[in-house]
Amino acid sequence: MSERIYARIAGTGSYLPEKVLSNEELARTVETSDEWIRERTGITQRHIAADEQTTGDLAYEAALRALEAAGIGVDELDMIIVGTTTPDLIFPSTACLVQARLGAVGSAALDVNAACSGFLYALSVADKFIRCGDAKKVLVIGAETLTRIIDWSDRTTCVLFGDGAGAVVLVADGDTGILSTHLHADGSKKELLWTPAGVSSGFGEGVGSSGTIKMKGNDVFKYAVKALDSVVDEALQANGLGKADLDWLVPHQANLRIIEATAKRLDMSMEQVVVTVDKHGNTSSASVPLALDTAVRSGRIQRGQLLLLEAFGGGFTWGSALLRY
Repeated sequence: MSERIYARIAGTGSYLPEKVLSNEELARTVETSDEWIRERTGITQRHIAADEQTTGDLAYEAALRALEAAGIGVDELDMIIVGTTTPDLIFPSTACLVQARLGAVGSAALDVNAACSGFLYALSVADKFIRCGDAKKVLVIGAETLTRIIDWSDRTTCVLFGDGAGAVVLVADGDTGILSTHLHADGSKKELLWTPAGVSSGFGEGVGSSGTIKMKGNDVFKYAVKALDSVVDEALQANGLGKADLDWLVPHQANLRIIEATAKRLDMSMEQVVVTVDKHGNTSSASVPLALDTAVRSGRIQRGQLLLLEAFGGGFTWGSALLRY
């Protein structure tokens, strides 16, 4: 019987644009307040990409940090996967653009679009390539410039989102790593959270109208809590583990209330939950790797600990990954 191969996180990295937009600043341009935003979301600020910065720029910076942390050269990479819903171009993929800047010519490169679940979808793809032996070292990035598709007059959405990127380097390991990933989707609910614009369906009247994020927040909240409950249970049951076995929950940073609901379902103290939504806002596919890197670099997450990563996003899409760090 052949030895099982795991995909282990060898290094993490992240990048946030310099510009910070506080709740107080937002309240000067839209009918809202710091108190209103904090009570409903837990967000106090978010980062905004500079006019000249692209998703690929953010992804590249996060990638450099992850590669440095892993001690791996770009010439060793077999694959680069970028989870994003705000790519630089229609084509080529943002992953190809990042690959070119890194100088990792020859490695496979592709984008994955699963909205806020994009990083977990990308992580799962990378995990499968490593498990089957077709790759040994994979760079996985979640990166977004969501503020480019925000209607800044819509207080139900403009207060939520921010820009950023996070990355991990996965390496083949015979001892430990990702135990399992679990992915799901329900496209019938698309109009509860979507951007109604595209190439074959048309761009409408431009970014200022149909090309911005539309969301029915209450419906999304209810569906997200149920879906995350289910996928969390699925991950634990698939590995014969219980809630008490978990050391850390690294959730998608969309809303503090959703994070707290998931932690409560797991009987986990909020001290075991990585929370960055207050400082980053919802960075979509970048939020999980951003939170992971923040906790790793602060020394909270240690080698050997059991981590549960989870996310929910437009599509709807949702997923989880259980891993030994």
